[in-house]
Order: sequence, then structure tokens, then C-alpha cells
Amino acid sequence: MQFLCKEYQDGNPRVRSLVTETRIHLVPSLNPDGYELAREAGSELGNWALGHWTEEGYDLFENFPDLASALWAAEERRLVPHKFPNHHIPIPEHYLAEDATVSPGTGHGGRAVTGRWCLTRLCLPWQVAVETRAVMAWMDKNPFVLGANLQGGEKLVSYPFDTSRPVSEMPAAAPRPPDDYEDDNPELQETPDHAIFRWLAISYASAHLTMTETFRGGCHTQDMTNAMGIVQGAKWHPRAGSMNDFSYLHTNCLELSIYLGCDKFPHESELQQEWENNKESLLTFMEQVHRGIKGLVTDQQGEPIANATIVVGGINHNIKTASGGDYWRILNPGEYRVSARAEGYNPSVKTCSVFYDIGATQCNFVLSRSNWKRIGEIMAMNGNRPIRRIVPGRPMTPRERMRLRMRL
Repeated sequence: MQFLCKEYQDGNPRVRSLVTETRIHLVPSLNPDGYELAREAGSELGNWALGHWTEEGYDLFENFPDLASALWAAEERRLVPHKFPNHHIPIPEHYLAEDATVSPGTGHGGRAVTGRWCLTRLCLPWQVAVETRAVMAWMDKNPFVLGANLQGGEKLVSYPFDTSRPVSEMPAAAPRPPDDYEDDNPELQETPDHAIFRWLAISYASAHLTMTETFRGGCHTQDMTNAMGIVQGAKWHPRAGSMNDFSYLHTNCLELSIYLGCDKFPHESELQQEWENNKESLLTFMEQVHRGIKGLVTDQQGEPIANATIVVGGINHNIKTASGGDYWRILNPGEYRVSARAEGYNPSVKTCSVFYDIGATQCNFVLSRSNWKRIGEIMAMNGNRPIRRIVPGRPMTPRERMRLRMRL
């Protein structure tokens, strides 16, 4: 934050462009309780787990609703997208209850039971933390496009899905050429935006001064990134209910986890070098929000249409317009068939091109009113009953005359 303010005041053109054209939100700490615990112990006496949980014992990163499993279950029943959406999946009502508990799946080598989390022989209730509720409300309030949560204990960038999909739920897929950077893992379920997530992860890791120096191995195990500094979360550390999966399936935002280093609480003397390691990466990553397409969706009178759906051909994950009818969609370079749809309007389709240079392509849509909306209004005035056909030459009854006047 200090860097952005100072460089902006000093006239740095790159920073000025980033600040003036981007709404940047910074959260110093999602877990202030854990930070205080780690700060008191310091880098010499602390360990990788100290400060990971809140004072109440919650792991906030995986305290979110498991929407991925809900989506895959709906796919198994062939309900997507007609009866179950592939985007903006609603939060289950039971999760929002005051006494809601979370059954997060099978991470950390434990086993899940209804409403409780068991690690070895100790079973503890896993409820929804107040910090989690606050973050979800924050996400719903702001139309975020790109996000990153900064963590420690490893040095890599992790992208969704973090949840591993059971083999029985895996959809049949056409064979594809082998990928040198992805191991053959039948439980890995890629997001529809897999290529975009990899681009975003590489944009950070490749600009980092040491993240791709994986010849030293990982912090705790062997290198899981195939010498690239990036990995899909489910391949490295599978867990359900992560903030990244929730952000992707409930909002428009593409969120990744950035693990800054093996030491979760570096000594004060090391902070300057850590900043130099990550400075260019942070700037490059934030600039990626301006890659893809953006625009406005309006009606023929120029009024913005909120909650219109933006569909990109070939990517089975849609986004929605904000309250002002504006949208932003991060995409890799290429040519895309894009459509805008809204209830009561005829869809509009156009081809939008994305280039390698930073700068989103403007792709606006003007939607015309659908006759079906007017038909629905007429049906509603008639009590949603069938409208009797008027036969020429036959006199109308008084009730028919009254209904005709109401419709006109």
C-alpha cells in the first residue's frame, strides 16, 4: 500500500495507470487473532502451524460452503445448467443459519462426519466463523474480478479446484493429448477456466525472483509444481469448502492462493528481501485484471441491465453484470463468441477478440425487449388464464370488453 501511494505521488506511470484504472481492495489480515499469536512467538519460536487457526480454532480458508460438490452432484443428475446453475451458485440456506456447522470433506488426513471434524482421535465441532460470514458478505457487495490470498509455509501459486472429485462423479471426457505439466490423476477436476487460471498463476510465479527455483525442492516435501511454481490445489492439498472454490462458483471473481515462502513469519531483517522477491509479481498479477473483455449491457433506451448473463462460447462458466450493467471477463488471448442474455430480453451475440497486450477489449451489448415479456404481462392481467380467442362477427360479452380495455 505504501509503495502504491509513494510511486503514484512520484509520477510512476505504471503505478498511476494501475491505481486510476483499477479498484484495488487490500485486506491486511483475514485472521488477526492468528497473526497476534504468531507475532508474540516471533520467527525464532514459532512454527508453521502457529497462527494458522483463529482464536476459536477455525481454519478460515476452508470454512466456506462446499459448492463444488453440489455442482458435481447436479451434473451427475443432468440438472446443469437448466435447473442448477454453473455460476453464482447460491449459498445453502442451512449454512447461513446461526448455528450452522460445516462438514468440510477429507483434507489434512482426517475424516469428516456430519457437523463435526475429526483429526486422529479428537473430534471438534466446525461452525461457520464470524470472519467467514463477513468475507462472504463483502464478496456479495463488491463485483470483484480477480483476487489473491497471501499465505505462507510454501512457495508456490495454487489455483482451483481445491476440491478433489470422486471418481464415480467424474464426467466422461474425450481423450486429450498428454500435458507435460499435469500428472494423470483421475480425481483432479479442472475448472472450465483452467487455462486462464494457469495463465494467472504463471504471471505471478514467473515474475517472482525465486518461486520457479524449484530445484531446491518444496518446503516440506518434493516439488509438486513440475518446476513451474504453480499447482492445482486438489493435486497438491485437496480440501473442500475453500475460499478459492467458493469465490469461483458463487461470484465473478477468479481467486488464487499465493504462498510466499517456507517461513510463515519471517524475521524483520528478511522482510525487505521478501518484498523485493514479490514486488514485480504483485504488480504483474494485478495488471492481469485488464486482460480479456469488458463492457456494458443496456436496453434500447440506454438503460443498464443488471444481472444479465455473459456467456463465452467454449467455457462452461458464466458471469453476471453488476448493478450498473457493466461486466469484466478475464480471458486468454484469442477470438471468442460471446452472448449477453437477460430475462425479458432477446439475447445478443457477437465475436470479441482478446490480444496479448494488457488492455481489455470493449464488448458492449444492446438487448431488445422480448415479446415473451409482453405476453407474460398480458397473461398476468388475465390471471394467468388462457385468453379467449375473439371471433370476428360475434359480439363480445361485457366481461370480454372489460378485459380488452384493461389490456389496452
